[in-house]
Amino acid sequence: MNALRIAGYAALFGVADAGRDTILPGAFRETLRARRTPYPLYWQHHPEQRIGWVETAGEDARGLRVIATIDNPMGRAGRMLRAHKVSGLSFGYRDRAFRHTPEGRELAEIDLFEVSVVTHPLQHGARVHLLI
Repeated sequence: MNALRIAGYAALFGVADAGRDTILPGAFRETLRARRTPYPLYWQHHPEQRIGWVETAGEDARGLRVIATIDNPMGRAGRMLRAHKVSGLSFGYRDRAFRHTPEGRELAEIDLFEVSVVTHPLQHGARVHLLI
């Protein structure tokens, strides 16, 4: 079986996550522009469990949309995605510019390191929405 491709949102703009961070539109612009190699796709943020690569990552009006390939579609991640037992997306990052508000932090610039398939994303709406 060929590699499994997924598409979804790893981050949503203007929506506070469970940690009270809200990502502003444009927060990923510089990191996406500067990146020369693909972002790794991890299982549950574990670097030792790289399950694929992010083919494309870009901002649109809703958030950070990614398309990724899972290397082993018959492995655990592929099986769980196809069975709809896991559908969350998340990302590893370092904040570069933010401000505190009474509601939490507003993240204005983010260095993106990785994208992960996760069981419980901090942003509830950050999900895989398409298996290709």
